[in-house]
Amino acid sequence: MYLNILYIVIGIVVVLWGADRLTEGAASLARRMRVPEIVIGLTIVAAGTSAPELFVSLMSALQGTPDMAVGNVVGSNIFNTMLIVGCAAMVSPMVITKTTVQKDIPFAVFASMLLMALCADGFDSFSFSGNEINRIDGILLLIGFAIFMTYTLRVAKKGAAAEQSVAESASEVNVWKCIFFIALGLACLVFGSNLFVGSASEVASSLGVSDGVIGLTIVAGGTSLPELATSVVAARKGQSAIAIGNVIGSNVFNILAILGLTAVISPMAISGITMVDISMLLVSILLVWMFSFTRYTVARWEGAVLTLGFFGYMAWLLYNI
Repeated sequence: MYLNILYIVIGIVVVLWGADRLTEGAASLARRMRVPEIVIGLTIVAAGTSAPELFVSLMSALQGTPDMAVGNVVGSNIFNTMLIVGCAAMVSPMVITKTTVQKDIPFAVFASMLLMALCADGFDSFSFSGNEINRIDGILLLIGFAIFMTYTLRVAKKGAAAEQSVAESASEVNVWKCIFFIALGLACLVFGSNLFVGSASEVASSLGVSDGVIGLTIVAGGTSLPELATSVVAARKGQSAIAIGNVIGSNVFNILAILGLTAVISPMAISGITMVDISMLLVSILLVWMFSFTRYTVARWEGAVLTLGFFGYMAWLLYNI
């Protein structure tokens, strides 16, 4: 038991370090190729902070514990919208752009509703046990992600029509060093995720806790640490647009890309995920959307409400173990 807990901690550290190296290498390579900064932020940085969720979910599916993959995504998104936005808003009120409120957050709401519909298989029952996210569902999710990325990049390019990345000169960026960082980051993500998922499953079995609950709590919290660090630091520096953009983009990426890709590789039977969990996922993003309408700002007290709601949900999960 204690050895597995140590492996979980080591897995988290390796995954986070790998995600950092991957993002750093990819961003430097993008600058070297003169890609606009805004495009880097919308693609590489967003994908980099969601890389732990991606690799943990893929490893979960390949190791035969797909319910941990679903729990990881559901738990990570709740973690993102309630704890991360809550903490960031308490550090500094988050100013939300009109475009984000009217277009980006609604897309995250749509993604959450789509996931609920797929998990419920037509809402024939309030119990998700025995239901499945199959390969057709996965393809549907991936199509939704492609639409989202196409729209986002089109808007980004319009907003940055003549703006090019003003990063270091080409001579200051070593291409091979960037490629090495990308390869090293990917290797760490694979190794760390594999160690993390295997150890978490062992702990779940020894405690009699389902993989779904472990995915909703330990795994979700561990893989959401990059988003938490990025958003809180951005809020402290007054860059609230980066903070909220990171959360919304990560949530959409988690549901549409990660679950879509995982389902195509291995259909995911729903186990350990309840209507309460999926409802909390939808309620959390709706709360952020509602708070954003108040002067296009998430105030400190609203951040406190989100944070308290998150800890209340965690308490409910632990009580029902």
